[in-house]
Amino acid sequence: MKLRSLVAASAIALSASAVQAAEFINVLTGGTSGVYYPLGVALTQLYNKAMPEAKTAVQATKASAENLNLLQAGRGEVAFSLGDTFNEAWKGNEEAGFKAPLNKLRTLAAIYPNYIHFIASADSGINSLADLKGKRVSVGAPKSGTELNSRDILKAVGMSYKDLAKVEYLGYSESVELIKNRQLDATLLSSGLGVAAVRDLATAVKIKLIPIPADVVTKIGEAAYTTGTIPANTYNGQTGDVHTVTVRNFLVTHEGVPADTVYKMTKVMFENMDAMIASHAAAKAIDKNVAGVGAPVPLHPGAERYYKEAGLIK
Repeated sequence: MKLRSLVAASAIALSASAVQAAEFINVLTGGTSGVYYPLGVALTQLYNKAMPEAKTAVQATKASAENLNLLQAGRGEVAFSLGDTFNEAWKGNEEAGFKAPLNKLRTLAAIYPNYIHFIASADSGINSLADLKGKRVSVGAPKSGTELNSRDILKAVGMSYKDLAKVEYLGYSESVELIKNRQLDATLLSSGLGVAAVRDLATAVKIKLIPIPADVVTKIGEAAYTTGTIPANTYNGQTGDVHTVTVRNFLVTHEGVPADTVYKMTKVMFENMDAMIASHAAAKAIDKNVAGVGAPVPLHPGAERYYKEAGLIK
């Protein structure tokens, strides 16, 4: 009888533990001056309403690569990531910061595209990517999605970090502050349109958005990259359209998150897009019709259930 009681007690304890794990939703985002963070805050608010029994939190991080490693380790339930970083994580590209394939990752949704913003101070003498030679440039936090974009773009135009006078590995806010203080000439930011860091910089000093030619996409040769345009007047003093490249973002989860939880997370986001757009205009580009296709990693069963019920995939 004692043995049976112990077994029963253990089963109850394990069951309670599983319920508690399923009821905690940690949203991994990026720096607070980027787009991921405000969207992550909006998601946690939606989750709170749809799943009042769940404990939700939003966490500021170094973004894509860190987020995916945290998910693999079970230290988050949903995260934002750039598509190219997501692909490298699934393959296990050590140069991109992944020592082994992150095989626990699963896709929740393809969301908005990131626009590559190559920004220079107006008095830096930089008018093209070739002009970056011999300049002081911040390329993004080490092994972040932004930094991987920097490597890819420079390589596509026949350059590397060795061609730069100084390389800084900094996040958005730090990069902007150094440009304001004339300690940097340029920086690359990979983000949705209207990102706060660029708006802040453009109101403080005169800037130039450096165009990235369409043939750069071909030379990079990655499916995640496509051509795009930053429309005129997106930022203060930007009077014309600027050609650039874009990279699709994804919401990512992992196989250990229960299917019912992921189903609810997917459903509540697409049923409340007005709240997402209110948190940041980049969410206007989220299209549920393509959210369940084109990912480098399989859909989570919970997300797949939503897309099938909504008639978005077969």
